[in-house]
Amino acid sequence: MTISPEVTSVPEAPDDATALPSATLGGDSKGSTEQIALGLFITVPFLALLGAVPLAWGWGVSWLDLGLMVAMYYIGCHGITIGFHRYFTHGSFKAKRPLRIVLAIMGSLAVEGPLVRWVADHRKHHKFSDAEGDPHSPWRFGETVPALMKGLWWAHIAWMFDEERTPQHKYAPDLIKDPAIRGISRHFLSFTVLSLAIPPLVGGLVTMSWWGAFTAFFWGSLVRVALLHHVTWSINSICHAVGKRPFKSRDRSGNVWWLAVLSCGESWHNLHHADPTSARHGVLRGQIDSSARLIRWFELAGWASDVRWPAKERIEARRQTASAEAA
Repeated sequence: MTISPEVTSVPEAPDDATALPSATLGGDSKGSTEQIALGLFITVPFLALLGAVPLAWGWGVSWLDLGLMVAMYYIGCHGITIGFHRYFTHGSFKAKRPLRIVLAIMGSLAVEGPLVRWVADHRKHHKFSDAEGDPHSPWRFGETVPALMKGLWWAHIAWMFDEERTPQHKYAPDLIKDPAIRGISRHFLSFTVLSLAIPPLVGGLVTMSWWGAFTAFFWGSLVRVALLHHVTWSINSICHAVGKRPFKSRDRSGNVWWLAVLSCGESWHNLHHADPTSARHGVLRGQIDSSARLIRWFELAGWASDVRWPAKERIEARRQTASAEAA
């Protein structure tokens, strides 16, 4: 199979990069407090997700709770996919200052870590995708079934507890230099509290009851965060282990159709690794990509410009041969 080099968008770190201020409270280190907080952010919503099935079976879920869960889910999801990923990591388009700030805040509401750390990790992932140095490749331990099972667990969750940290000053100096973006990244915990507080506040005010606030917190905060976490992490794990590969890339990224709607178009992952700066990941007929649709609306409204839409010729140039795609 012919492998094409993957184009990345990691900016060159300046010589004085280490003199830049940190964009996260812990810098590049990972202290015990952060480890505990990370564990809580993962386990508590996950336990709520497990409890959601019997709770829905026994008492049901109100339309208000469901609406809050869906609304907060897709605000955070598009904040990650359009903001943290396609815009801040890969520069798939240029955004006017207000949109830049809004996307940074929306992504922070997803509770997936500080913006600058998220971007630095993902830029490093693209530089070493499915090779030594990749922070979260499922092929890290080998290709046997036991090794892949261990690797899927690593790529899905365990890598976040690794002591090694991606150097922010090396992989995201452009974001650290922006005071507003650096401030949003440093105040990740504040946006986490806001993200978890919005559903119960709305639920309590609409129903004028503590029970309405509690159920809104359960569904709109805990279950929503857990579901979004595991969908996002599935791009790291599942989409690098299985899926169709119609495009040439130097890794094992695949398209997983059944994650497309929940991932806001991110699970068309093979095209993304074949052409990382493309603003659209679902480029073939029938491939739903809500993130690309919203970017198009931003462009029409004049909020986004220089959008890197994939030309037909560029798409065809990255196609596999029929035999390679089947493999």
